[in-house]
Amino acid sequence: MRTFISFLFIFLSVHAFSQPREATKHGFLIGERLEYHSVILDEDRILNIYLPNGYSMDNDKTYPVIYLLDGSKDEDFIHIAGLVQFASFSWINMIEESIVIGIENVDRKRDFCYPTTIEQDKIDFPTTGGSEAFIQFIEKELQPYVEKAYKVKDEKTIIGQSLGGLLATEILAKKPDLFDKYIIVSPSLWWDHQSLLDLEFQSYTDKKSICIAVGEEGKIMKRDAKALYKKLKKSDNPTELLNFQFLKEQDHGDALHLAVYHAFEAMKKVKD
Repeated sequence: MRTFISFLFIFLSVHAFSQPREATKHGFLIGERLEYHSVILDEDRILNIYLPNGYSMDNDKTYPVIYLLDGSKDEDFIHIAGLVQFASFSWINMIEESIVIGIENVDRKRDFCYPTTIEQDKIDFPTTGGSEAFIQFIEKELQPYVEKAYKVKDEKTIIGQSLGGLLATEILAKKPDLFDKYIIVSPSLWWDHQSLLDLEFQSYTDKKSICIAVGEEGKIMKRDAKALYKKLKKSDNPTELLNFQFLKEQDHGDALHLAVYHAFEAMKKVKD
């Protein structure tokens, strides 16, 4: 009888300890989501912010900043933040550990496009033409806020694709010193009969890194992206890196991720 009771105790103990524990769910964070009111744009804007592993306000380490257009979690923020993390791993070492500022859209046609002279476009896209105000927002509100609120060094990159590439090109043409590095992917330079390509780009003295990429996206997109590269190549403005990449296996929908990866690769070669 005593043997049976001992066996029963052991059986019940093992059975009790083998019961699965109830799972506990926690949020998975890669940074911060911040609501920011813009006086210039007269509206609230959302910023999604990736912070590198080990980021702390309690040490002296500072980080370059990458500003990402189309920067919501449903657009390009998550996969570009992941790519930045990968590219900055010590065993990859393409780029420095960096902060990513993803700017969520409110009206990208308004914010990314300068005024058009084409009457039909004014009808089809009635809110366009606000890029000047959006550039002022970046220059006078967003960058100063980031530089005050986060531990950053004086190195700024912008990534823009499609209409975002159009805006990045406009900044390079008109306010080049807002950024040190430009990653311009599939830029919509067809806007307003390619008038941006006819501008005389502003001069600058500090060397820029400029990476331009386009996929198999039709004759006009390929032609205009290559025309931008040729225009910059002929310029007297100094560049640390001027790179053009044709992604023959990609189209307008999937060129961005690979284009940014190749841009990081090109930047590593310059650094090495």
